[in-house]
Amino acid sequence: MSISVIAQAKIQAQVLVPLVKALQAELGTARANALVRKALGDLYRGFGEEFWKARNPGESEADLGKSVSSAFKAYARDDALAYDVIEQSHDAFAFDVKRCAYAEFYQALGEPELGFLLVCTADFATAEGFGPDIKLTRTQTIMQGAPHCDFRYRRGTESGGL
Repeated sequence: MSISVIAQAKIQAQVLVPLVKALQAELGTARANALVRKALGDLYRGFGEEFWKARNPGESEADLGKSVSSAFKAYARDDALAYDVIEQSHDAFAFDVKRCAYAEFYQALGEPELGFLLVCTADFATAEGFGPDIKLTRTQTIMQGAPHCDFRYRRGTESGGL
């Protein structure tokens, strides 16, 4: 059995949190965060590409709702997330995360800003890996103090948000 994403995030935090803090002290917060976003963005974009190709071999018009729902279940494994599906169709997958163990973990560390940088920003890069016609919009996150995260994946619409 493979290790869950939440377990991976907790293990990675042991190295990444002190590393990012050291980079911020040396380079300044803005520059360090941009560097981390770029490095992790490239990594997560690649994960998105790999997942999409494995889930949709040879399909030119894959079922977005089924594919993203399947990917999201990996992040929710081990009771990491509680969420409500708002819409699931061929061209959309929309859901609200009501409880997030990732946010709880980083808030307990006293580092929600780093949690947002290391966990939440990966969502957009992963979505980019799904292909140029798949867009994610999210306007709020639990990690940043909102009551829920609002994920809206759509085919062929503009992305944006947090």
